[in-house]
Amino acid sequence: MIPQITASTIYSTLGNNSSLVPLGIKDVANSCGLTTASYLAGDKLEGKDRFIDEFGTQAIWLGGLPTFKYILGKAFCMPKGFDYKIDARILKDKDILKAAQEFAPTEEIKNSIKHVAENAKTYKGITLAKFIGATVLTALSYFGLTKFRHNYTEGQIKKDFIAKKNIEKANNFLTFSSSFNDVHNQNKGKNVSFTGLQSFMFDPVKNLMIIDGVITGERLTHSRNKQDFMGYVIKEGSFWIFMYFAGQKIASAIEKYTESKHNKSIDLDARVIESAELKQAFADGSVKSHLEAFKAADTSNVDIYKYAVKQDTKNLVVDMAKKSDVVPLMQLSWFKKSDKVDTRKYIDLDELRGVHSKMEKLLSQFENSGETVDDFFKSLRKLKRGAVWANIGSCIAALGVLAPAIMLAMRKFGSNSEYQVKKDVEAKLAQQ
Repeated sequence: MIPQITASTIYSTLGNNSSLVPLGIKDVANSCGLTTASYLAGDKLEGKDRFIDEFGTQAIWLGGLPTFKYILGKAFCMPKGFDYKIDARILKDKDILKAAQEFAPTEEIKNSIKHVAENAKTYKGITLAKFIGATVLTALSYFGLTKFRHNYTEGQIKKDFIAKKNIEKANNFLTFSSSFNDVHNQNKGKNVSFTGLQSFMFDPVKNLMIIDGVITGERLTHSRNKQDFMGYVIKEGSFWIFMYFAGQKIASAIEKYTESKHNKSIDLDARVIESAELKQAFADGSVKSHLEAFKAADTSNVDIYKYAVKQDTKNLVVDMAKKSDVVPLMQLSWFKKSDKVDTRKYIDLDELRGVHSKMEKLLSQFENSGETVDDFFKSLRKLKRGAVWANIGSCIAALGVLAPAIMLAMRKFGSNSEYQVKKDVEAKLAQQ
């Protein structure tokens, strides 16, 4: 199974609160807006300082944790013979762990799960060490960037200051040679626990929240002056609100509004809503039997787990769960997936049951709508796409336009509109 870039995958990715892609898009907008504001408020040097800060941090923020977790995962697991791709959460339930081995897609994976099960305590320790190590290394990378940025900016200020003074000396000498009065007039106008950490360890977005906590704390405590501090208060405050909290709140509000006004639930993954299989099942009525079969299989956690991972299960709910990555498939290569479930990965059974309940609710709405299947799904897809754009668009506007505009206004209309870092460094140099 080779995933293709389609409208459904694009809207699914943009609307996924656990995906790094929408975070990256929002952060690019925020970084561009803040860098532009710095160029407008100060000068080229301030803009360059902001550019290094924003885009350098972004590279560390988005790439640091995944890279270090991958490196440390292999480094810690290989000496012990562990498969670093095994999610430690499958060790929580012994019955599900046993089922994961039983229904493993390959003999190699079956043996690797067995090896981890026999050394569960060690593997959990490695997982925790990998998480802590990757977090610390990512944070240290940011500290290194900050040190580089401060030294680079100060070095550029010194270089420009010395060059400026040398030119002034040369001009003063030439002017003095020709006319003392000209020099006199020129000088007059001169201005000189593992379980407790679980949600953060395995959710890529919550992983970043820890790093952002470190970055925010470092930026505020190591601000170079009051101007720097207030800029970071606005930047970090807006960043936390619209990057981590507002997106989910806006999505929830739009979903509730859409359901109350149009009587259509759009909380299913976009790949499910855009699916031709789902539409066909609604058209021929087969969706009912699939929903009933799934419900009948759901007698316990281990039973519904087995039902989802069995290779011979033919059920639309499970298929839609696979399509939306609730039930993960084996990754054969960077762009290619198998049709077999990867039992090394964790399956959130509440999310799996959620797919069933959402499909059941959508069926009820369709039956009460009086619309044809074509009209119902056309409207549903339009509403879903509009909701995704409204959500991400509002966050981009807030981060890329509103926050930089506030910072720019504070600088332009405040008591000190000049680049304070430059003033401070130049004042020290002048004293020297």
